[in-house]
Amino acid sequence: MAYLERTSETMGHGPVAARSAREVAEAPQARTQRHDQHHVIFYEGDAAERIYELQDGIVMLYKLLPDGRRQVVEILTRGMIFGTAGGPRYDVSAETLTPVRLAVHERREVDASAVLQSHVAKCLMAQMEGLHEHAMLLGRKSAMERVASYFMRMVPNRGGEGCSGPASDDCDPHNLVLNMTRQEIADYLGLTIETVSRVISELKRRGVIRLERQDRIHVTRVCGLCQLTGIH
Repeated sequence: MAYLERTSETMGHGPVAARSAREVAEAPQARTQRHDQHHVIFYEGDAAERIYELQDGIVMLYKLLPDGRRQVVEILTRGMIFGTAGGPRYDVSAETLTPVRLAVHERREVDASAVLQSHVAKCLMAQMEGLHEHAMLLGRKSAMERVASYFMRMVPNRGGEGCSGPASDDCDPHNLVLNMTRQEIADYLGLTIETVSRVISELKRRGVIRLERQDRIHVTRVCGLCQLTGIH
């Protein structure tokens, strides 16, 4: 399991760290699940009996209002934890956006394991930074800045602190594969699908992106896209 390997890294080296990682690896409760695209892992209100770590694929967490309006609250990628709940029931729904592989632990076993609790806490603290960024996006950014920020998060090692910049001033492209529909993107960004489509059309008109297919976008210049995110 991916998280078992990282546990030994985050806890240091030596016999104690090795023994802790071995204890987790040998836990009989740990198991792997695989699900296809658009499979609901759990619904908001279900009993919170399990904690999951994403080993491969992408999962979205969302909440629904009584009238059916949806807010996607988090997009999870490899190594992220979900299914933690402060009470006896999940406060969000979890749905796969791609085929996924999950590491699964019963919640009662995590509650009884200091090693697993430490690992879960470290993962969640790292994920909290992403939630802070998303709160800023929803609260203060324009529609253009939101869509540009969403696209930029799919460009590895660019746009954040310590960005290496383009390899060449003349050529700075990147190809994006969209695993979310425009409606799902809209629900994540707190926009309507019409607004998302309008912003994408404007980015295309400006020459920042080129639509290859419905689910593929060619960014002609990453720095040009980054400058539209509102962080500069």
